[in-house]
Amino acid sequence: MPASEPAATDEAGPSVTLRVRIGAGEAHYGGELVAGARVLELFGDVATYLTIRTDGDEGLLTGYSSVDFTAPVRAGDFLEVTGTVRHRGRLRRTIAFEARKVVAARYEEGASSAVVLTEPQVVCRATGTSVVPVAKARAARRAG
Repeated sequence: MPASEPAATDEAGPSVTLRVRIGAGEAHYGGELVAGARVLELFGDVATYLTIRTDGDEGLLTGYSSVDFTAPVRAGDFLEVTGTVRHRGRLRRTIAFEARKVVAARYEEGASSAVVLTEPQVVCRATGTSVVPVAKARAARRAG
C-alpha cells in the first residue's frame, strides 16, 4: 500500500441520527403494522447521509451482512435511526445501524393516542456496506 494511502480502520467513526414519524399511509399489514422494508429504507437514508458527510458523495449501500428485527413498528410510531461507520476501507464503509422506537402509537387507547417511551425500544439492528466512487474516496482522504 502506498504511504499516501491510510490503512483501513475498525475504530468507530462518524455517526448520524434521523428521527422520523411513521405515517398511516405506511401501514402495510393488519394492526397498523409497517413492513420491515421501511426500516431498511431509513437505514439507506442514514448511509447516504453518512457518505455525503465523510466523502462528499451519496455512495451506494450495496448490501447487508446482518439484519435483526426485534420489535414491531406501527403507523404513528416515531423512530430514531442511527448509523455509525465501524470500518472504513479505501472504497467501502461498514456501517452499524440501529432503529429505536421513541414514541409508540397506542391504538387501544384511541385512534390518535401515543406515548413517549422512557426507554427507547430497539426495533431493528443491521450491518451494511456502502461503497463510494474512487475519486470521491481519494478527495476525502486528502481533505481529512
